[in-house]
Amino acid sequence: MKQLEVLLKSDAMKGLGINLSVAILVPVAVTLLAPMVRPVARSFLKTGILVYEKVREGASEFGELVDDLVAEVQEELQQAEEASASKKPAQVSVEGPENADNRR
Repeated sequence: MKQLEVLLKSDAMKGLGINLSVAILVPVAVTLLAPMVRPVARSFLKTGILVYEKVREGASEFGELVDDLVAEVQEELQQAEEASASKKPAQVSVEGPENADNRR
């Protein structure tokens, strides 16, 4: 009898008692709370999906804005290149003695 009392008061038995209590109470608590938690979970998921869609839409619009800006800058650079090319004087070829012999 004394050994049983020692065994029941040991740390191993306390741990076993706690584990058994948790193993029994958690499923019961989940079953009782599920009807209340489900609408809240659905609400969070719905909000998350809406936020995701808005962020994706905003990112898409930002990407289009950046593409437009890049195209405008490239066009400006091309126009500046063409303008500077048209301002350069035409190259005048200078004939040296080698070229003069070939013309005859």
